[in-house]
Amino acid sequence: MLTIKRLAEYVGVTVRAVRHYHQTGLLPEPERDASGYRRYDAQAVVHLIRIKTMAEAGVPLTRIQELMAADPERFAQAVDEIDQALARQIEELRQRRRRVAGLVAGEHLFLPAEIAEYIEELRALGVSERGVLVERDGWIMLAANYPDKALEWIAQKRAQLADTGFRQFYRTYDQAHDWDPTDPRLADLADTMADRFLREVEAAGVDTADWTMQKVLSDDEQALLGAYVNDYSPAWLRLNELVRERVERSPMTRDVK
Repeated sequence: MLTIKRLAEYVGVTVRAVRHYHQTGLLPEPERDASGYRRYDAQAVVHLIRIKTMAEAGVPLTRIQELMAADPERFAQAVDEIDQALARQIEELRQRRRRVAGLVAGEHLFLPAEIAEYIEELRALGVSERGVLVERDGWIMLAANYPDKALEWIAQKRAQLADTGFRQFYRTYDQAHDWDPTDPRLADLADTMADRFLREVEAAGVDTADWTMQKVLSDDEQALLGAYVNDYSPAWLRLNELVRERVERSPMTRDVK
């Protein structure tokens, strides 16, 4: 007859594990002898070896008791079920490893290739890392909810970025982030932005509302994206106001109204 310590040593588990198996009902707990010790017989040794073997094979503790009492046919069926569950877990772990490995890809992990390439173009253009991250995070939100539309929008953005004038404008806009909201240069930049916007609207043959994302984005999404970008800079907020004023004063906008 063995004490709990000798039983654990014999089978190759810890005393704590034996006590846990008692608590979960996997291993029957013997009565104490006259000296106050629990004594384990050969059946307990065999029982514990079976528990250990199945646990090390990946069988959940919640199913070990079922298998201990199962006939050969049910045992084989249960083992097959457990094997399939383990196979699914292995595949999930493989997918996680691929995603972890993909972290080195930076933006490519979170964004379609076309958008990730646009982000890299901004870096190459000399846009501040702050500005790049604002663009990146905005595109992550858009691509997640509007994968097809996002590709249309990014195609337009990349076409704009190929234009020398737009590239210069974009760099100036990025720098304006740190300007004082009263800086007179904002007025000139607002003129440029409003002029570009209205010329693009005219070329497309649509009104000013149809040329924005607001026909696709919900009010909440527009507010979310707008706040995310503009909360970074009082100057950008002021710039938005100036552009809006110029667009609303435009004959094209008044004609639409």
